[in-house]
Amino acid sequence: MKVHNTLGNGFQEVIYQRCLAIELERAGLGFARELEHTIYYDGIDVGTRRADFVVENKVIVELKAVKNLEDVHLAQAKNYVIAYDKPIGLLINFGSCSLQFKKIYNPKYNPPS
Repeated sequence: MKVHNTLGNGFQEVIYQRCLAIELERAGLGFARELEHTIYYDGIDVGTRRADFVVENKVIVELKAVKNLEDVHLAQAKNYVIAYDKPIGLLINFGSCSLQFKKIYNPKYNPPS
């Protein structure tokens, strides 16, 4: 919220990503930025994707800087949450006049034993 209140909308996604990293550090949260993850299809490596943030090794955070969130953005964030096998994700859009965010749950989450 602080990042959006300070900058407003209109910047590229990478600017918000850098500012959010500063705020996560200040909050003392562990995170990885642009963490690459292999995507498999039927057990075969078909490429990699990068989530904007993995926070505390539990939450995928995907950022957008678009006028409005669309279903495709939600689908992408949900796919990341499932691919990274994390329990929840957060999709945040800094591009609208008011900050938009959606919490995403992983219906296929397998907690570590």
